[in-house]
Amino acid sequence: MSIKHLSIATVLLVAGHSVAAAQSCEKNFKASGVPLVTPVFYKTWQEFPKVKPETALQRMARGVAAEGFSGIEINKALGTIEAYQDTAGSGRLQTLRVVARKRGSGTRVDAMFDIQVGQVATKQVVQEGLCNIIRSATE
Repeated sequence: MSIKHLSIATVLLVAGHSVAAAQSCEKNFKASGVPLVTPVFYKTWQEFPKVKPETALQRMARGVAAEGFSGIEINKALGTIEAYQDTAGSGRLQTLRVVARKRGSGTRVDAMFDIQVGQVATKQVVQEGLCNIIRSATE
């Protein structure tokens, strides 16, 4: 193998490793629970290499509001945002928690959304909403 081919192979290997290490919010999305039978828990995360946790937290609070959540509480000391939705008008709240913490020179953001027994939400809608909130860390 020539030096030119070796360099290209090395670049591709390093680029592939970077992509794997920086997975998207959508790829990290997980759901657990049985709709209508048990509570359902949705969670996802993403890392942002050059964003400070404090900055991410402030930006994501606006993202949480844009997604229609109420009762937004920001705890800067813990790096958390807590909020809720009552989309059915039943008084049974769906809860959201977003955490921003330092990871190297950047920030890791985790988002968790829980719905109660008897409530349903499609994975696609929840994933889109959580990822919109997480992506707002850079906007």
